[in-house]
Amino acid sequence: MAVSAGPAPASRDPQQPVGIDALLERVRAGYERIEPQEAHEAARAGDALLVDIRYAALRERDGLIPGALVVERNELEWRLDPQGSHRLPEATSHALRIVVICNEGYASSLAAQSLHQLGLHRATDLVGGFQAWRGAGLPVA
Repeated sequence: MAVSAGPAPASRDPQQPVGIDALLERVRAGYERIEPQEAHEAARAGDALLVDIRYAALRERDGLIPGALVVERNELEWRLDPQGSHRLPEATSHALRIVVICNEGYASSLAAQSLHQLGLHRATDLVGGFQAWRGAGLPVA
């Protein structure tokens, strides 16, 4: 089941710095996050593209989600922009449902928001990241 981040926070003074917790809250209010089991089912049904943005050391240590596309975080926007000259073959449309997966579900929220800015409005991220996926007993290679 998708998790809604709740209502958008009240407007703030643009001159005041925003802490990371407030930024995450604001970003997550813009879309529904997805739980591991729902992401697994959507990927198996061909309704979502799982994208693992964890760095190599974490993938080597903890393993990979079978079928997930590995895209380093610093290449994400270039690889998934359907209009981009460096896009991957899987980046077929702005209507593509992308589930971004980091280690614990924090960096992936910021990455999903960045994809929204590129027009990938169905992009979301995995609540709890790879660790929640593994903790739910879902497949890991």
